[in-house]
Amino acid sequence: MGGLPIKKLILYKIRYKKVEYCYKIVKTIMSKIHVYLMPGLAASATIFERIVLPKETFETHLLEWEIPLDNESLTKYAKRIATKIKHENPVLIGVSFGGILVQEMAKYSAARKVIIVSSVRSNAEFPRRLKIAKTTKAYKLIPLRLIANIESLAKFSFGEKVNQRLKLYQKFLSVRDIRYLNWAVEQVVLWDRTVVDETVIHIHGDMDDVFPIKNIKNCIVVKGGTHIMVLNKYRWFNTNLPGIIES
Repeated sequence: MGGLPIKKLILYKIRYKKVEYCYKIVKTIMSKIHVYLMPGLAASATIFERIVLPKETFETHLLEWEIPLDNESLTKYAKRIATKIKHENPVLIGVSFGGILVQEMAKYSAARKVIIVSSVRSNAEFPRRLKIAKTTKAYKLIPLRLIANIESLAKFSFGEKVNQRLKLYQKFLSVRDIRYLNWAVEQVVLWDRTVVDETVIHIHGDMDDVFPIKNIKNCIVVKGGTHIMVLNKYRWFNTNLPGIIES
C-alpha cells in the first residue's frame, strides 16, 4: 500500500487537532473585548464585585487609585495610570471621579470606547455648589479627615439611613490617605474640561444627588439610580452593559 503508514497518519491528525485547538484558544483570547474598570473617588475596585460580563466575550481588569506624586496634575496622573492598560483598543469605564479620570486617560490610550457612570462629561455639568466651591475655594474647608477615619464615625448613631451609608463607606472607601483625598477633591472641583466629548457614553441615575440629572445632557438614564447605583443597580448593568459596549 502506498502513502503514509496508518500510525503516522493518526499521529499527524492528532498533532493537527492540537494545533487547531491551540489556535482557537489564542483566537478566542485575542478577540475578547478588554474592559478596564475605574472606581469612584477613594473607592476600591470592590465596588464592581457584582458586575459580571459574559466571559466568552469580555475580559475585565480592575484599576485602583494610587497616591498622587507631589504636585502631580490630573493630566500627569492620568498618563501614569494609563500605563496600567496592557491591551489594545480597550473599553474604559469609570464611576464618578473615576469617570473624569478615564476621560483624561483616553488621551493616552486608543480606547475602543469610553463609558462613564454617575459622572460628568464637562465642568458645565457640575452642580451650582461645586461651581461656588471653585470660586470661593470652600472645598479646602471639607473635613476630609473624617472620611479618613470612618471607623470612628461608625461608632456613633446618626440614624439608620446614615449608619447604613457609613457601613458602605467602611467597606468600599479603601483609599484613606489624606494627601490623596485633598488632591482628589481639588482635581474634581478644578477640572477644566469645558467641551463635551460626544463619543463618551454617559450612564446616569435620575436620583443622583451628587451630580443631579437636571445638569446632565444626552445620557442613558437609569430609573431610580443614585450616585452609588453601580452597587445597588448591578442587575441593570449586567443586563445592559454588554450591548452598550458592543453597539
